[in-house]
Amino acid sequence: MRNRISVIGLGNILLQDEGVGVHTVRALKRDFDFPEQVTLIDGGTLGLDLLPYIEGMEKVLFVDALELKKEPGTIAVLEDGEIPATLHPVFSFHQVGLADLLFASTFMGMKPPKTVLIGIQPERIETGLALSEALNKNFGKLLQTILEKLREWGVAFTEKSTRERADVSGHSI
Repeated sequence: MRNRISVIGLGNILLQDEGVGVHTVRALKRDFDFPEQVTLIDGGTLGLDLLPYIEGMEKVLFVDALELKKEPGTIAVLEDGEIPATLHPVFSFHQVGLADLLFASTFMGMKPPKTVLIGIQPERIETGLALSEALNKNFGKLLQTILEKLREWGVAFTEKSTRERADVSGHSI
């Protein structure tokens, strides 16, 4: 069986930078073609409802806004045990949901062998649809960090042409 991988973007797009994970997954869908063993998921704020999307996966990559206590736009890559799996001080704006999800998957014997959380320090968590200037500035770097991790996992993907991107999103880029 080939590696089965889920890339799950977390966040609430109505709260500016808090929705960066969802925006990231949407950009990956719009800009790249991935092999069928890679599933891109808009996880939003689903929490435990994401269990079916990690069940049977060999690797799961979460994307979220993280409270790193660093400059806005700072990117971090956390792997396996580095990802807080208990309800300690808030690290991710979805830590409670993500921690519960990881705990439940372990408890139920379905935790993937490899779990990665790629996050970015937000600048603003306020009502609004647009990402802050700091996140917009580092959004390409965030995408590249995710793509590098997928390459490391042996995923071959291709970038869509500008025409294909326009067809998918409904407007040109």
